[in-house]
Amino acid sequence: MVLRMKAVLILSGGVDSTTLLYKMLYDGIDVEALTFNYAQRHKKEIGCAAAIAGRLNVPHRIVDLSCLAALLGDSALLGGREVPSCRYTEEAARKTVVPNRNMIMLSVAAGYAEAHEIPGVYYAAHKNDSTIYPDCRAEFIESLRPAIRLATAWHPVELQAPFADMSKAEIVGLGLALSVPYEMTWSCYRGGVRPCRSCPTCIEREEAFAANGRADPLVG
Repeated sequence: MVLRMKAVLILSGGVDSTTLLYKMLYDGIDVEALTFNYAQRHKKEIGCAAAIAGRLNVPHRIVDLSCLAALLGDSALLGGREVPSCRYTEEAARKTVVPNRNMIMLSVAAGYAEAHEIPGVYYAAHKNDSTIYPDCRAEFIESLRPAIRLATAWHPVELQAPFADMSKAEIVGLGLALSVPYEMTWSCYRGGVRPCRSCPTCIEREEAFAANGRADPLVG
């Protein structure tokens, strides 16, 4: 009998991590998903992640890190500033950065993986994000890999970021081929009833669908 690979996925409920979940399942990986509540303004994504995991019968835990919000500054994602209405620029990115967010989440995911003897941790950093967020860059990923391996020496855990060299448009193209239900996902930083269509992530999301000749199902 061939043993299936197991891995932990950080599942936000957005386009990228949901596509990665479908790709991992397509590749025959047994996935356990972790979603983080860090007091983000757009908490709606947490419910989306839970619904997607439930649809796929993927074990799913919501990790409450909301107590950290008071320590992590005035990011627009935490309600400290207004969410900018523009494409991603350096100024807009600075307003939406939650300091060290991925490092914190990956540390928790690595600890969970080691405790449950799961050999891999995946997250959906991609090429577009690498120009915006330091903890999505190749240098960060390559530096953190050996650190996680060393920190989980009893049951070593490998960090995987398979979308690191892909654009968001390429990720959407992959997801469309995998029949990802993007109508169940959420991206808007404002977290309203419907996407605002003016914040950086809404604009990037719509452009990624348009590049594939499709409309975002949340607005189309």
